[in-house]
Amino acid sequence: MCCDGWRAPSLKLIIILAEFRPMAAKTTKTTKGKATGPKPGEHPGKIVDIDVSSEMSESFLEYAYSVIYSRALPDARDGLKPVHRRILHQMSEMGLRPERGHVKSARVVGEVMGKLHPHGDVAIYDALVRMAQNFSMRLPLIDGHGNFGSLDAGPAAMRYTEARLATPAMAMVAEADENTVDFGPNYDGQLAEPLVLPAAFPNLLVNGATGIAVGMATNMAPHNLTEVVAATKYLIENPKATTKQLMKFIPGPDFPTGGQLVDMEGVTDAYESGKGAFKIRATVEVGKVTSRKQGIIVKELPFNVGPEKIVEKIAEVVKNKKVQGISDIVDLSDGKTGTNVVIELKNGYEPDEILEKLYKLTPMEQQFSINAVALVGGKPQQLGLKQLLQVFIDHRIEVVKRRSEFRKAKAEARLLLVDGLLKAIIDIDKVIKIIRGSEDASAAKDALIKNFKLKEEQAVYILDMPLRRLTKMSKLELDTEQKELKKTIAELTALLKSEDSIKAKVSEEVSEVGKNFGTARRSKIA
Repeated sequence: MCCDGWRAPSLKLIIILAEFRPMAAKTTKTTKGKATGPKPGEHPGKIVDIDVSSEMSESFLEYAYSVIYSRALPDARDGLKPVHRRILHQMSEMGLRPERGHVKSARVVGEVMGKLHPHGDVAIYDALVRMAQNFSMRLPLIDGHGNFGSLDAGPAAMRYTEARLATPAMAMVAEADENTVDFGPNYDGQLAEPLVLPAAFPNLLVNGATGIAVGMATNMAPHNLTEVVAATKYLIENPKATTKQLMKFIPGPDFPTGGQLVDMEGVTDAYESGKGAFKIRATVEVGKVTSRKQGIIVKELPFNVGPEKIVEKIAEVVKNKKVQGISDIVDLSDGKTGTNVVIELKNGYEPDEILEKLYKLTPMEQQFSINAVALVGGKPQQLGLKQLLQVFIDHRIEVVKRRSEFRKAKAEARLLLVDGLLKAIIDIDKVIKIIRGSEDASAAKDALIKNFKLKEEQAVYILDMPLRRLTKMSKLELDTEQKELKKTIAELTALLKSEDSIKAKVSEEVSEVGKNFGTARRSKIA
């Protein structure tokens, strides 16, 4: 709308939908609700006027939706993007468990791309590699064999490396086959894939995530599993807990590469609102590096910063005379000893003063910005620490409920069959006689139901069972199995009736994961 009130006419986009095969022509009009094709001699094409702004808006929204939900943002429940979830699920389907051998990464990528993730193999392999890197993930989910890269170099090609699921990954995928999560069709509708994994620990907090969507982004720091488990248990027992109380258990992020956290006010902001920034510094030791000279030994670096980058930047600032007092710098880092960069100082210079300049002028000090955006109920939301934990707890409560219902139904179905066998085994000779004397299976089934007062499922099961198995069955074994099944059903029924019992079960299981995979904190808090 211009200042004089004149409005420009709306732009129109003319799309010609031409069909060159009259027999397969598109519908051009409808008559009394019935579609009709073009008349003889009439061109099957049709001209449609479409508003450009409307078309652009709809197309852009579809693209944005696809990027946000199918690629860039993790689900707050399992902390995974679709590509990572598909990799873990497909590896589980392939039987690549920790106790089995590694297979070529190219095989995994091919299976994932062909069945679940119809995108480039490079993107799939990059996601697989990250889940195997102990400097990227606080708790790696892939057990990689071969060159999976370093902070300064990329990995070998997928045809050279091998992979299998790491032990913690089993806590992510276990029980997916017990109706614990919903499945949906894959890209071509021929297979089913999980829409979320059961995830027995808060993976989004433990391993963090990063992604850029359309109009939004996420960047979440990794945390210590033991601390996250403790906070989760506390929140289950105290639903009204405050962020300050939870921070007694989780004082701050815990990066796989260590380092020192400074400016903790930003961490508090991030835990409260889901957005905040703090700084992480390299961990150093000051002491003699030769018999006559002092030096600074860099032992840990900020997250995603490699030794080569540090050496190059220090050399640059020394060359430009922004930092004085450094006589030499040597990178002694390797895969076994970790980061070990030795900065040799000239006599007469204070190490602390030089160190402060290095923090200011080089990547030895980096700012990490937390923007905790994840999908909750299919919608992107910015989440604080308590919200992140609560989403996970709610998810696990649902998983335990559905798993218990599945196991109860399975036990009840088995108990029904065992009850039928116990009735039949009392007079096994009569059963055999009925089966042999019947004209067909239907007649045998009816006779068994009538003579032993069985249900149809029980009679069918007995008829389907090989005779040699039926004759070898022990009443004692069946009695024992019957008692165990009744006990299991009673326990599951009691569990499902009590919300407190379900929460206690969730707390127990997450505690077990923390006990099995928890490690000491690596990042120090200044």
